[in-house]
Amino acid sequence: MALITAEELTRRLGDPDVRIVDCRWYLGNPEGGRAAYLAGHIPTAVHADLDSDLSGIEGGGRHPLPSPEVFDRTLGKFGINSGTTVVAYDDLGGAVAARLWWMLTDQGHATTYVVDGGLDAWTSAGGTTTVAVPELSVGNAGIALQPWRHVASIGDIDTKDAHEVLVDVRSPDRYRGESEPVDKRAGHIPGAINLPLADNLKNSRFRSAQAIESRFSDAGVSSDTDVVVHCGSGVTACHVILAAEIAGLPRPRLYVGSWSEWSSTERPISTGSHP
Repeated sequence: MALITAEELTRRLGDPDVRIVDCRWYLGNPEGGRAAYLAGHIPTAVHADLDSDLSGIEGGGRHPLPSPEVFDRTLGKFGINSGTTVVAYDDLGGAVAARLWWMLTDQGHATTYVVDGGLDAWTSAGGTTTVAVPELSVGNAGIALQPWRHVASIGDIDTKDAHEVLVDVRSPDRYRGESEPVDKRAGHIPGAINLPLADNLKNSRFRSAQAIESRFSDAGVSSDTDVVVHCGSGVTACHVILAAEIAGLPRPRLYVGSWSEWSSTERPISTGSHP
């Protein structure tokens, strides 16, 4: 199971083989996540910054993936190695923490979890926070040494066939083209269906596997469907990939460049509620 409850994490707090990673980050306030971490975080947690730790500098879109070698060094900086259980959290229902979960599991690191309900669930369960920043020894993780596997490029989107389903996880207003807070054009990729990531949640926690599976099924996605998922910049789409795993569905591919890459080109766009 890709999720861990706050209560389960409480029982593992202090385990030297567990590394807790605070992934808080906010669109429009990229420095806010680090500031929130320094103001108070789950004890022993380190902070992973989306821009500097979980993204690269080459590739399309606002948050391209780092090379596996760079990611390996980042994990080593956090004291994560092949034997470490990694627990990621944020305060956005897992929308950013799922990016770290996806990166690790795509590299084959199965013992990676997202805290269901995030920091709010932790404090609601009686968990304390601290301002103490752990001191870590730096080394190589020895995990991320293979190319990213479950990914799709903009060329793959150009040439996708009728059997593939493209899922846009952004909010309905962005999908319809009624608002666009950050990217160059508003709308969606022609043919994409809208499955907003927020609908995976109830009270900031993931819905049951059955409820998520029904949601996918209603959209025409089953265990036999080839799915490519995207969002604004390849981050929150990982939340829907996590939901698919919870539901027992095959792992979709991630279009990393997402709308930020597509909309920066002269490729066609659609608006309105329909693909």
